[in-house]
Amino acid sequence: MPSDPLPDWVLTRRQAIGDAIRAARESCKISQEQLAELVDVDRKTINRIEQGAHATSIDRLLLIADALNVPLADLVR
Repeated sequence: MPSDPLPDWVLTRRQAIGDAIRAARESCKISQEQLAELVDVDRKTINRIEQGAHATSIDRLLLIADALNVPLADLVR
């Protein structure tokens, strides 16, 4: 793991991905808690992902995309 802070553009993209996840979740009319149950994490983790405060794994993103029935590409555009 690099000791230098991440570039601002990485944090901006992480926030954009979180926004896309939130929009897709709301479109599916499910709560953060329901999504958390579907991907086997706690609600706080979903909240941190949506806020862009948590760097999640590609595996977790795949599970989230599957749970929301959207292509992963739609979440990371």
